[in-house]
Amino acid sequence: MLCALGAAVCFGTATVLQAVAARAAGAQAGAGGEAALLLRAVRQWRYLAGLALDGLGFLLQIAALRSIPIYAVAAALASSLAVTGVVAARLLRVRLSGVEWAAVGVVCAGLAMLGLASGTEGHSEGPAALKWVMLVIAVLVLLLGLLGGHWSGRGRALVLGSGAGLGFGVVEVSVRLIDSLQPSHLLTNPATYALLLGGGAAFLLLTSALQRGSVTTATAGMVIGETIGPALVGVVWLGDRTRAGLAWLAVLGFVVAVAGALALARFGEAPAATATEEAA
Repeated sequence: MLCALGAAVCFGTATVLQAVAARAAGAQAGAGGEAALLLRAVRQWRYLAGLALDGLGFLLQIAALRSIPIYAVAAALASSLAVTGVVAARLLRVRLSGVEWAAVGVVCAGLAMLGLASGTEGHSEGPAALKWVMLVIAVLVLLLGLLGGHWSGRGRALVLGSGAGLGFGVVEVSVRLIDSLQPSHLLTNPATYALLLGGGAAFLLLTSALQRGSVTTATAGMVIGETIGPALVGVVWLGDRTRAGLAWLAVLGFVVAVAGALALARFGEAPAATATEEAA
């Protein structure tokens, strides 16, 4: 559980650092589109630190998925929104409402219940077709990302955010379906390609959703998409279980943690930095 919480801290903190760097880069004079903006952003230490934290978070996520059930990892990763909110309150001096502070407490309580109830990861390999199913879903998510930029309408952010969550969910399941790190096995395992395509497509979808739609709606869809589906796959096909007699506590903790994260969905994109932070 510590690895999953560490990943959430890394991802949540990285969101704030990268948001500050991107906004500072956008405020700088200079021509060019998104590529030029990215080049200006990567020259800032905050953006590079955010990327480093993302990489560390991904490694911790993999370690967590190899040691505890998917449902516990998914709920912990959703709690990165609580981390983003707290870090934004400290670094950007963003004011959290009483309800949002309560939501942070709810997330912590849910994760504590999950920590008490979670057993070890399941050792079932699942149906042989599951790896191919993950690959097919990853391809569909990628197609959704390629077509999503042409959509319009009020439901766009929810669809794209949910698709991003589905892609991140594919990553969570695929990690468990990779049973060997030998190059020959990795290259012939459909789960390897599902992981790469699913992760790339998820970032594409989430970026598109946040650019043109409601941050809160997109992030809420993402949280739902990356938690419920993978958790069910882990329990039904991969043998994830709880400690004896504590299944009810695990279910309650999962629901409470995800509900708290949804209440903090506006922090899916960190709040704007003040002029003081941008100049720093």
